[in-house]
Amino acid sequence: MTALPLIIDTDTGSDDAVALLLAAASGLGDVRAVTTVAGNVPVAVAARNALISLETAGRTDVPVHLGCGGPMLRAASDATEVHGEDGMGDTGLPDPRTAPRDGHAVEALLSHAHRHPGELTLVTLAPLTNIAAALLIDPELFTRFRHVYCMAGAADLTGNVSPTAEFNVWADPEAARIVTRAATADKVTWIGWDVSRKDAVMHPADQQRLAELGTPMATFAHRINRTVAEFARTVTGLAGYDLPDPIAMAVALDPGLVTEQERAYVEISLADETRGQMVIDRRLVAPPANLTLVRRVDEAGFKKLLFDTVAAPDRR
Repeated sequence: MTALPLIIDTDTGSDDAVALLLAAASGLGDVRAVTTVAGNVPVAVAARNALISLETAGRTDVPVHLGCGGPMLRAASDATEVHGEDGMGDTGLPDPRTAPRDGHAVEALLSHAHRHPGELTLVTLAPLTNIAAALLIDPELFTRFRHVYCMAGAADLTGNVSPTAEFNVWADPEAARIVTRAATADKVTWIGWDVSRKDAVMHPADQQRLAELGTPMATFAHRINRTVAEFARTVTGLAGYDLPDPIAMAVALDPGLVTEQERAYVEISLADETRGQMVIDRRLVAPPANLTLVRRVDEAGFKKLLFDTVAAPDRR
């Protein structure tokens, strides 16, 4: 099987880091570039964490570009209460051996899409600021990608940062609205926190298995998610920590993992009370569908991909 050429946009916290391992070390992805944006952590920290993750996966050759340092119109928010001050569980990871490349992330997104039309798959794991900025320059950007997968939203309106909103969309709802208004359902797929909450929870037995594998990638994935586990215990109430970005990446790498999806017309709320909420119109008179929404994923298949990937020996 030919590896899928990927561009990844990330605000690298601990679950983004695991998603980067899947993309870079599973054999299913061919990561051409990583772009970073403020979200879970400031943009420079996100770039540092992306470099560390790629180094752990044995891919120090992948260029990492810094992007937007905050939302389009709002004050920046972060998720350090979830991922730790360093975004990686406050585990004291050493600095990466490599550094970010020159050139802004938005320039990199546009350049890769124009140089390789129809070849690349874009996977977003972060607030959509970089993507929206690129769309303002090139409104036809999505047509230049093979497909676009976004870890974004909560199609069942159960939120993780507010009662009804998921963090990536809530952090920059104006950017998310630009994305939905540029999207078509045949090109853009969202995998929301509802999927992660149902099909990507690392139960205690899964966490123990990860710890016992003992490989560099498994140990890395286990340690960096320790603060997420505490957040799950005290805030979301899940029976373990969940992995929203890895399950979104898994869908991009292997769409056959999807067991339920729908096409719908989606808007994004900008109102204070419902900031970042998905407004889904399923009426017969709704405008044409602009997003494909993944609703369920094969949990066993996802976890097999995860464990098979991190069980590999040291790749550094």
